[in-house]
Amino acid sequence: MTDEVGRVFAALADPTRRQMVQALLRDRTTTVPVLTASLPITRQAVAKHLSTLDSAGLIERAPGSGREVTYRLRSGALGPAVAWIRDAESAWEERLARLKDAVERPL
Repeated sequence: MTDEVGRVFAALADPTRRQMVQALLRDRTTTVPVLTASLPITRQAVAKHLSTLDSAGLIERAPGSGREVTYRLRSGALGPAVAWIRDAESAWEERLARLKDAVERPL
């Protein structure tokens, strides 16, 4: 697993950050006040979680953000993690198919 994929999984390991990503998937952009109003955490906690998501390469500041910073998901940010999951799934499917063949082989 690459460091990039590891950072994505580490960032998404937290349920609050997953909620933030869900909000961005739904609304396309968001701000700290909007997230603070919708989550049971402080403004400072929201900012810290956004910083973690940014460090993992999942979000970015939307262009044209005025005084209040607007965030959006970074295009393609989940691609490497999704590819890793697909590769792992494929490897397990192959292993399970071989196991099934071995178990069902007549004695």
